[in-house]
This record gives sequence, structure tokens and C-alpha cells, in this order.
Amino acid sequence: MHTRNVLLIGGSGLIGSAIARILTTNEVRVTVATRKRERAKALILLPTIDVVEADVRDPAQLAHLMRGQDAVVNLVGVLRSKSGDPYGPQFKAAHVDLPRSIAEACVAAGVPRLIHFSALGASAQAPSMYLRSKAAGEEAVLAFKDKLALTIFRPSVVFGQEDKFLNLFAQLQELAPVFPLGRANAKLQPVWVEDVAHAAVNALDTRETFSKTYELAGPKVYTLRQLVEYAGQVSGNPRAVIALPDWLAYLQAAFMGLLPNPPITRDNLDSLKRDNLMAGSVAPELGVHPVSMEAEAPLYLAGQNPRARLNRYRDHAGR
Repeated sequence: MHTRNVLLIGGSGLIGSAIARILTTNEVRVTVATRKRERAKALILLPTIDVVEADVRDPAQLAHLMRGQDAVVNLVGVLRSKSGDPYGPQFKAAHVDLPRSIAEACVAAGVPRLIHFSALGASAQAPSMYLRSKAAGEEAVLAFKDKLALTIFRPSVVFGQEDKFLNLFAQLQELAPVFPLGRANAKLQPVWVEDVAHAAVNALDTRETFSKTYELAGPKVYTLRQLVEYAGQVSGNPRAVIALPDWLAYLQAAFMGLLPNPPITRDNLDSLKRDNLMAGSVAPELGVHPVSMEAEAPLYLAGQNPRARLNRYRDHAGR
């Protein structure tokens, strides 16, 4: 690779960790900026990775992180926010203001390359605050397209070993005798985290990807009900899925919204008003051929089964 130094902002999450691991195999020096170093403990021991605890909302700290970088990858995203029009304050801060600050800092520091992660379905007319804020974030970085080699990725919902998607469905079914589900017929096209990460890494030095926006999704379409049922079956905790009418789904989400880390919010349900599907196939210049969920998810979902967990503990104990 020609790119030798990469800054990952929000790099301790599912996608960022996968990108970091791939870059280390190419001997790229990776700086992972995170608010809490503990969150990136799995990356700390990897060669060529420097995990830095920083507040990227602070212009001075952000400017310091930019020094000597060849490229920046922005992966920051939040799933919850207070209400607002067209989106709430947490969404604005993470999805709109921060991307603008990152692009400005890249230009000021002379960093030539920026990869920005948005979301499939992002639109100013989208039904949810989350998706509207993601669209505004795209517009914020596009304002700098004449000064940066910019690429935007719009991944669908991402699955992988540490995901908070299929794993969540499996864990909830372990706890509950039935699974009440809002928007059960919504359609999604989950994409494997490694495919997303390889697409981003392959794009870094590929000039054909400059000034373009790419959708990323897997090869198959599922309803939300099918995904929940699949997670339950593979994890060994199958439960009956009960589709909720909209009014009851929103009532359920309102109660869950009172929890510190709710599994679903009213805005999440709003996002599901439109099917989350990709138009066409993954662009060939990204160099990935998306893997099906059935090929990868069983390798980690089976670990949700109590017997599988016990066997894993025994393996670690040497028994």
C-alpha cells in the first residue's frame, strides 16, 4: 500500500477494529482515537497500532491527531439521541458537526485522504432522525470534496463476531420465552464486517473511488422476523416471534427508551419504515464479493448457547 499512516476516528468499534487488523497486516501505522482506551484493548497489542485516548470534539486534540497522517477514516456513529427537528442534538453532534470538523482538520493539516462512513438509506427525507442526520453528515464532508480525496460508504446493518445486532437478538431470546417484535416485515440486507473493512482498505489507494459514494450490503435480503428467528435457532434459543402492531411496537420502544442502554428506540422503528436495501451490487473497484450471513454468523452465534459457552470456558481452562 502507498498509504503508510492512517488515523481511525471511532476506530474501537466493530468496523474500525476490523479495518485496523487488516491495515496491520499491510504494515500500515494505525492510530486509533477513542474516548476510552479500555474499549480498544483488543487492538492495543497488535503491531503498528497506537491506541490514543482523545476527545476528537476538541479542535486542538483533533489537530494533534492529524499530524503526519496520510488518511483519516471517520467511523463515529450513535444510535440514540434526544428528539429534535430534523434530528436531535446527539445525532447532530456525532453525525454532522464532527464530520465537518474532521474534514476541516484534514484540510488544515494537509491530510489528503478522507473516508467517511454514513449509513444505507441516509436521506434528508428519511423517516428517522438517525438517517436524516447521516445525510446531513454527508453534505458536511462533501463541502470539502475539492480539497480532499473523499470517499463515502453507506453500509447496511453490519454483522460480525462482536456485533450488537444478531448477538443482541440471540441474547434476548435466551432471556425471554417469546420475542415480541415491531416492524417484523421490514426488509434488510446485512453485510459482513470483514467485507466492509476490506472495501474501505481497498479504497484507500484506489483513485477510482475518489469523490464517490458507495453502498455496501450482503448478497441476501431478509425480513427482520427472519433475522430474529435465525439468530435464535443458531444460538440454540429459538423463540416464537410475535409481530407487534405499530402502536404497540412504539409503546414498547417508549418503555425501553427509559433503560440506560435500550435495545430499541422509537427512532430505530422509524428507520425501519423503509426497507434497508441496496440498489444494485457492490462496485467491482472495491474488490469484495460479499459473504452470506449463513457462512459466517454460525461461527459466533453458536457461542450464545449455554453448552457452547461452557465448552469455551473449559477450553480456556485447559480441561
